[in-house]
Amino acid sequence: MTRGSGPVFGLVAAAGSGLRFGAEAPKQYVTLAGRPMVAHAIEGLAADERVRSVMVVLPPGDPTFARLGLRFGIDVRLAEGGESRSRSVANGLKRLAAAAGAAPDDWVLVHDAARPCLHPEDLAALIDAGLRHPTGALLAAPVRDTLKRARPDDASGAAVVDATVSRDAIWRALTPQMFRVADLATALAEASGRGAAVTDDSEAIEVWAARRGRPPPQLVEARHENFKVTAPGDLDTAGRVLAARAEGRG
Repeated sequence: MTRGSGPVFGLVAAAGSGLRFGAEAPKQYVTLAGRPMVAHAIEGLAADERVRSVMVVLPPGDPTFARLGLRFGIDVRLAEGGESRSRSVANGLKRLAAAAGAAPDDWVLVHDAARPCLHPEDLAALIDAGLRHPTGALLAAPVRDTLKRARPDDASGAAVVDATVSRDAIWRALTPQMFRVADLATALAEASGRGAAVTDDSEAIEVWAARRGRPPPQLVEARHENFKVTAPGDLDTAGRVLAARAEGRG
């Protein structure tokens, strides 16, 4: 098998408690366009026929997903998360091998349950790029806004502008992020061993690749809305995006 081939699996990180979201249910189960938000994330990965199975990583002892009786047009398996996102992803990778037959050299697309607006065109572009790249790839978006670095005001403690920061070469990391199963598992284990609290999977892979003389992951520009739902007001925005796509307007 060459580095530019291999089966592709999906992994949805849905093990957070969602307490900061302020809803009665964990954020991944909040209803959006008639379906729990996690269902939209799963269906986003299932939109590409090259994805053969999706592993959903849930909070330990979570009863809700099974109780919902969700149905999908793809094989969906469940894994139990850990005390951090990186540990949850690592647990999901182990289950991919044990329950879904993923081999070490197969590819995995790690996606956030809180990103329900993944567009099939962006997913296809990511998979195309990832299959050609020796390390992997991630969806991302160039920063368009002016960036300010803040500091606390000496008198009031309120945030004030410390400096305007150049946005040249600055991108926002999105998901999915696509890497080899064994590569990502090793990168996360090494990050854990260093005591590093990585904020996304690419961060772990970047260090792993540099230590081995491998190229960094490729950035694949997302052409469609793919924001993370972090506050209740984001649900309205996500609903409008999904409704527009259902009507062929997005």
